[in-house]
Amino acid sequence: MNHSAVDAAAYEAWYHTPRGEWIAGCELRLMLRLLQPAPGASLLDVGAGTGHFSRRFAAAGLVVTGVEPDAAMLARARALDGGVRYLEGRAEALPFPDRSFDHVAAVTSLCFVSEPARALAEMWRVARKSVLLGLLNRHSLLYLYKKGRGGYAGARWDTTADVCRWIADLDPAPATSRHGTAVHLPTGGPLARRLERWLPPRLGLGAFLAVVLEKPRIP
Repeated sequence: MNHSAVDAAAYEAWYHTPRGEWIAGCELRLMLRLLQPAPGASLLDVGAGTGHFSRRFAAAGLVVTGVEPDAAMLARARALDGGVRYLEGRAEALPFPDRSFDHVAAVTSLCFVSEPARALAEMWRVARKSVLLGLLNRHSLLYLYKKGRGGYAGARWDTTADVCRWIADLDPAPATSRHGTAVHLPTGGPLARRLERWLPPRLGLGAFLAVVLEKPRIP
């Protein structure tokens, strides 16, 4: 993604609107439920942007490093800090040795990467335990309303079938996987919030698709 300094400020500000806070909260709860990280585990946030989810992962008890290629986003993330270490880097060529982090996450950043399988292979390389993907779900109301518009211009919308294609060449192959969706009615109004409590993540129709891929345990 290409962002100016103004874009970075606006991007971060959205998370502090009532709708942005609700959506981000739904997404975070789903990711933590699927990831099940131990307190103090290390996590690499790939395509961290302004560091919103990096900081929230850190607040949940993880030791977080964020990588981001855009200078304006990176500057905003560093200014907000949140106990996170930030580095410049791209998903397709992560500047870390193999198995450097317990968990590696990409929260809606792969949606703007032209070679997601290549980026996933890099994330898999530097992960010890698991990889978490947060994606824009093509099987959702948000896709029907927002594809190609506003902040979603240029974004790719994915499905679990796409993820299955990306993981085909991972070595070693994932031992297990878990997935779910959140934000079924993205308006964020009272009805959306009530329905969100009752609609199960496995229904698969939420705007946010989270997938956790676990690596085999090394004896």
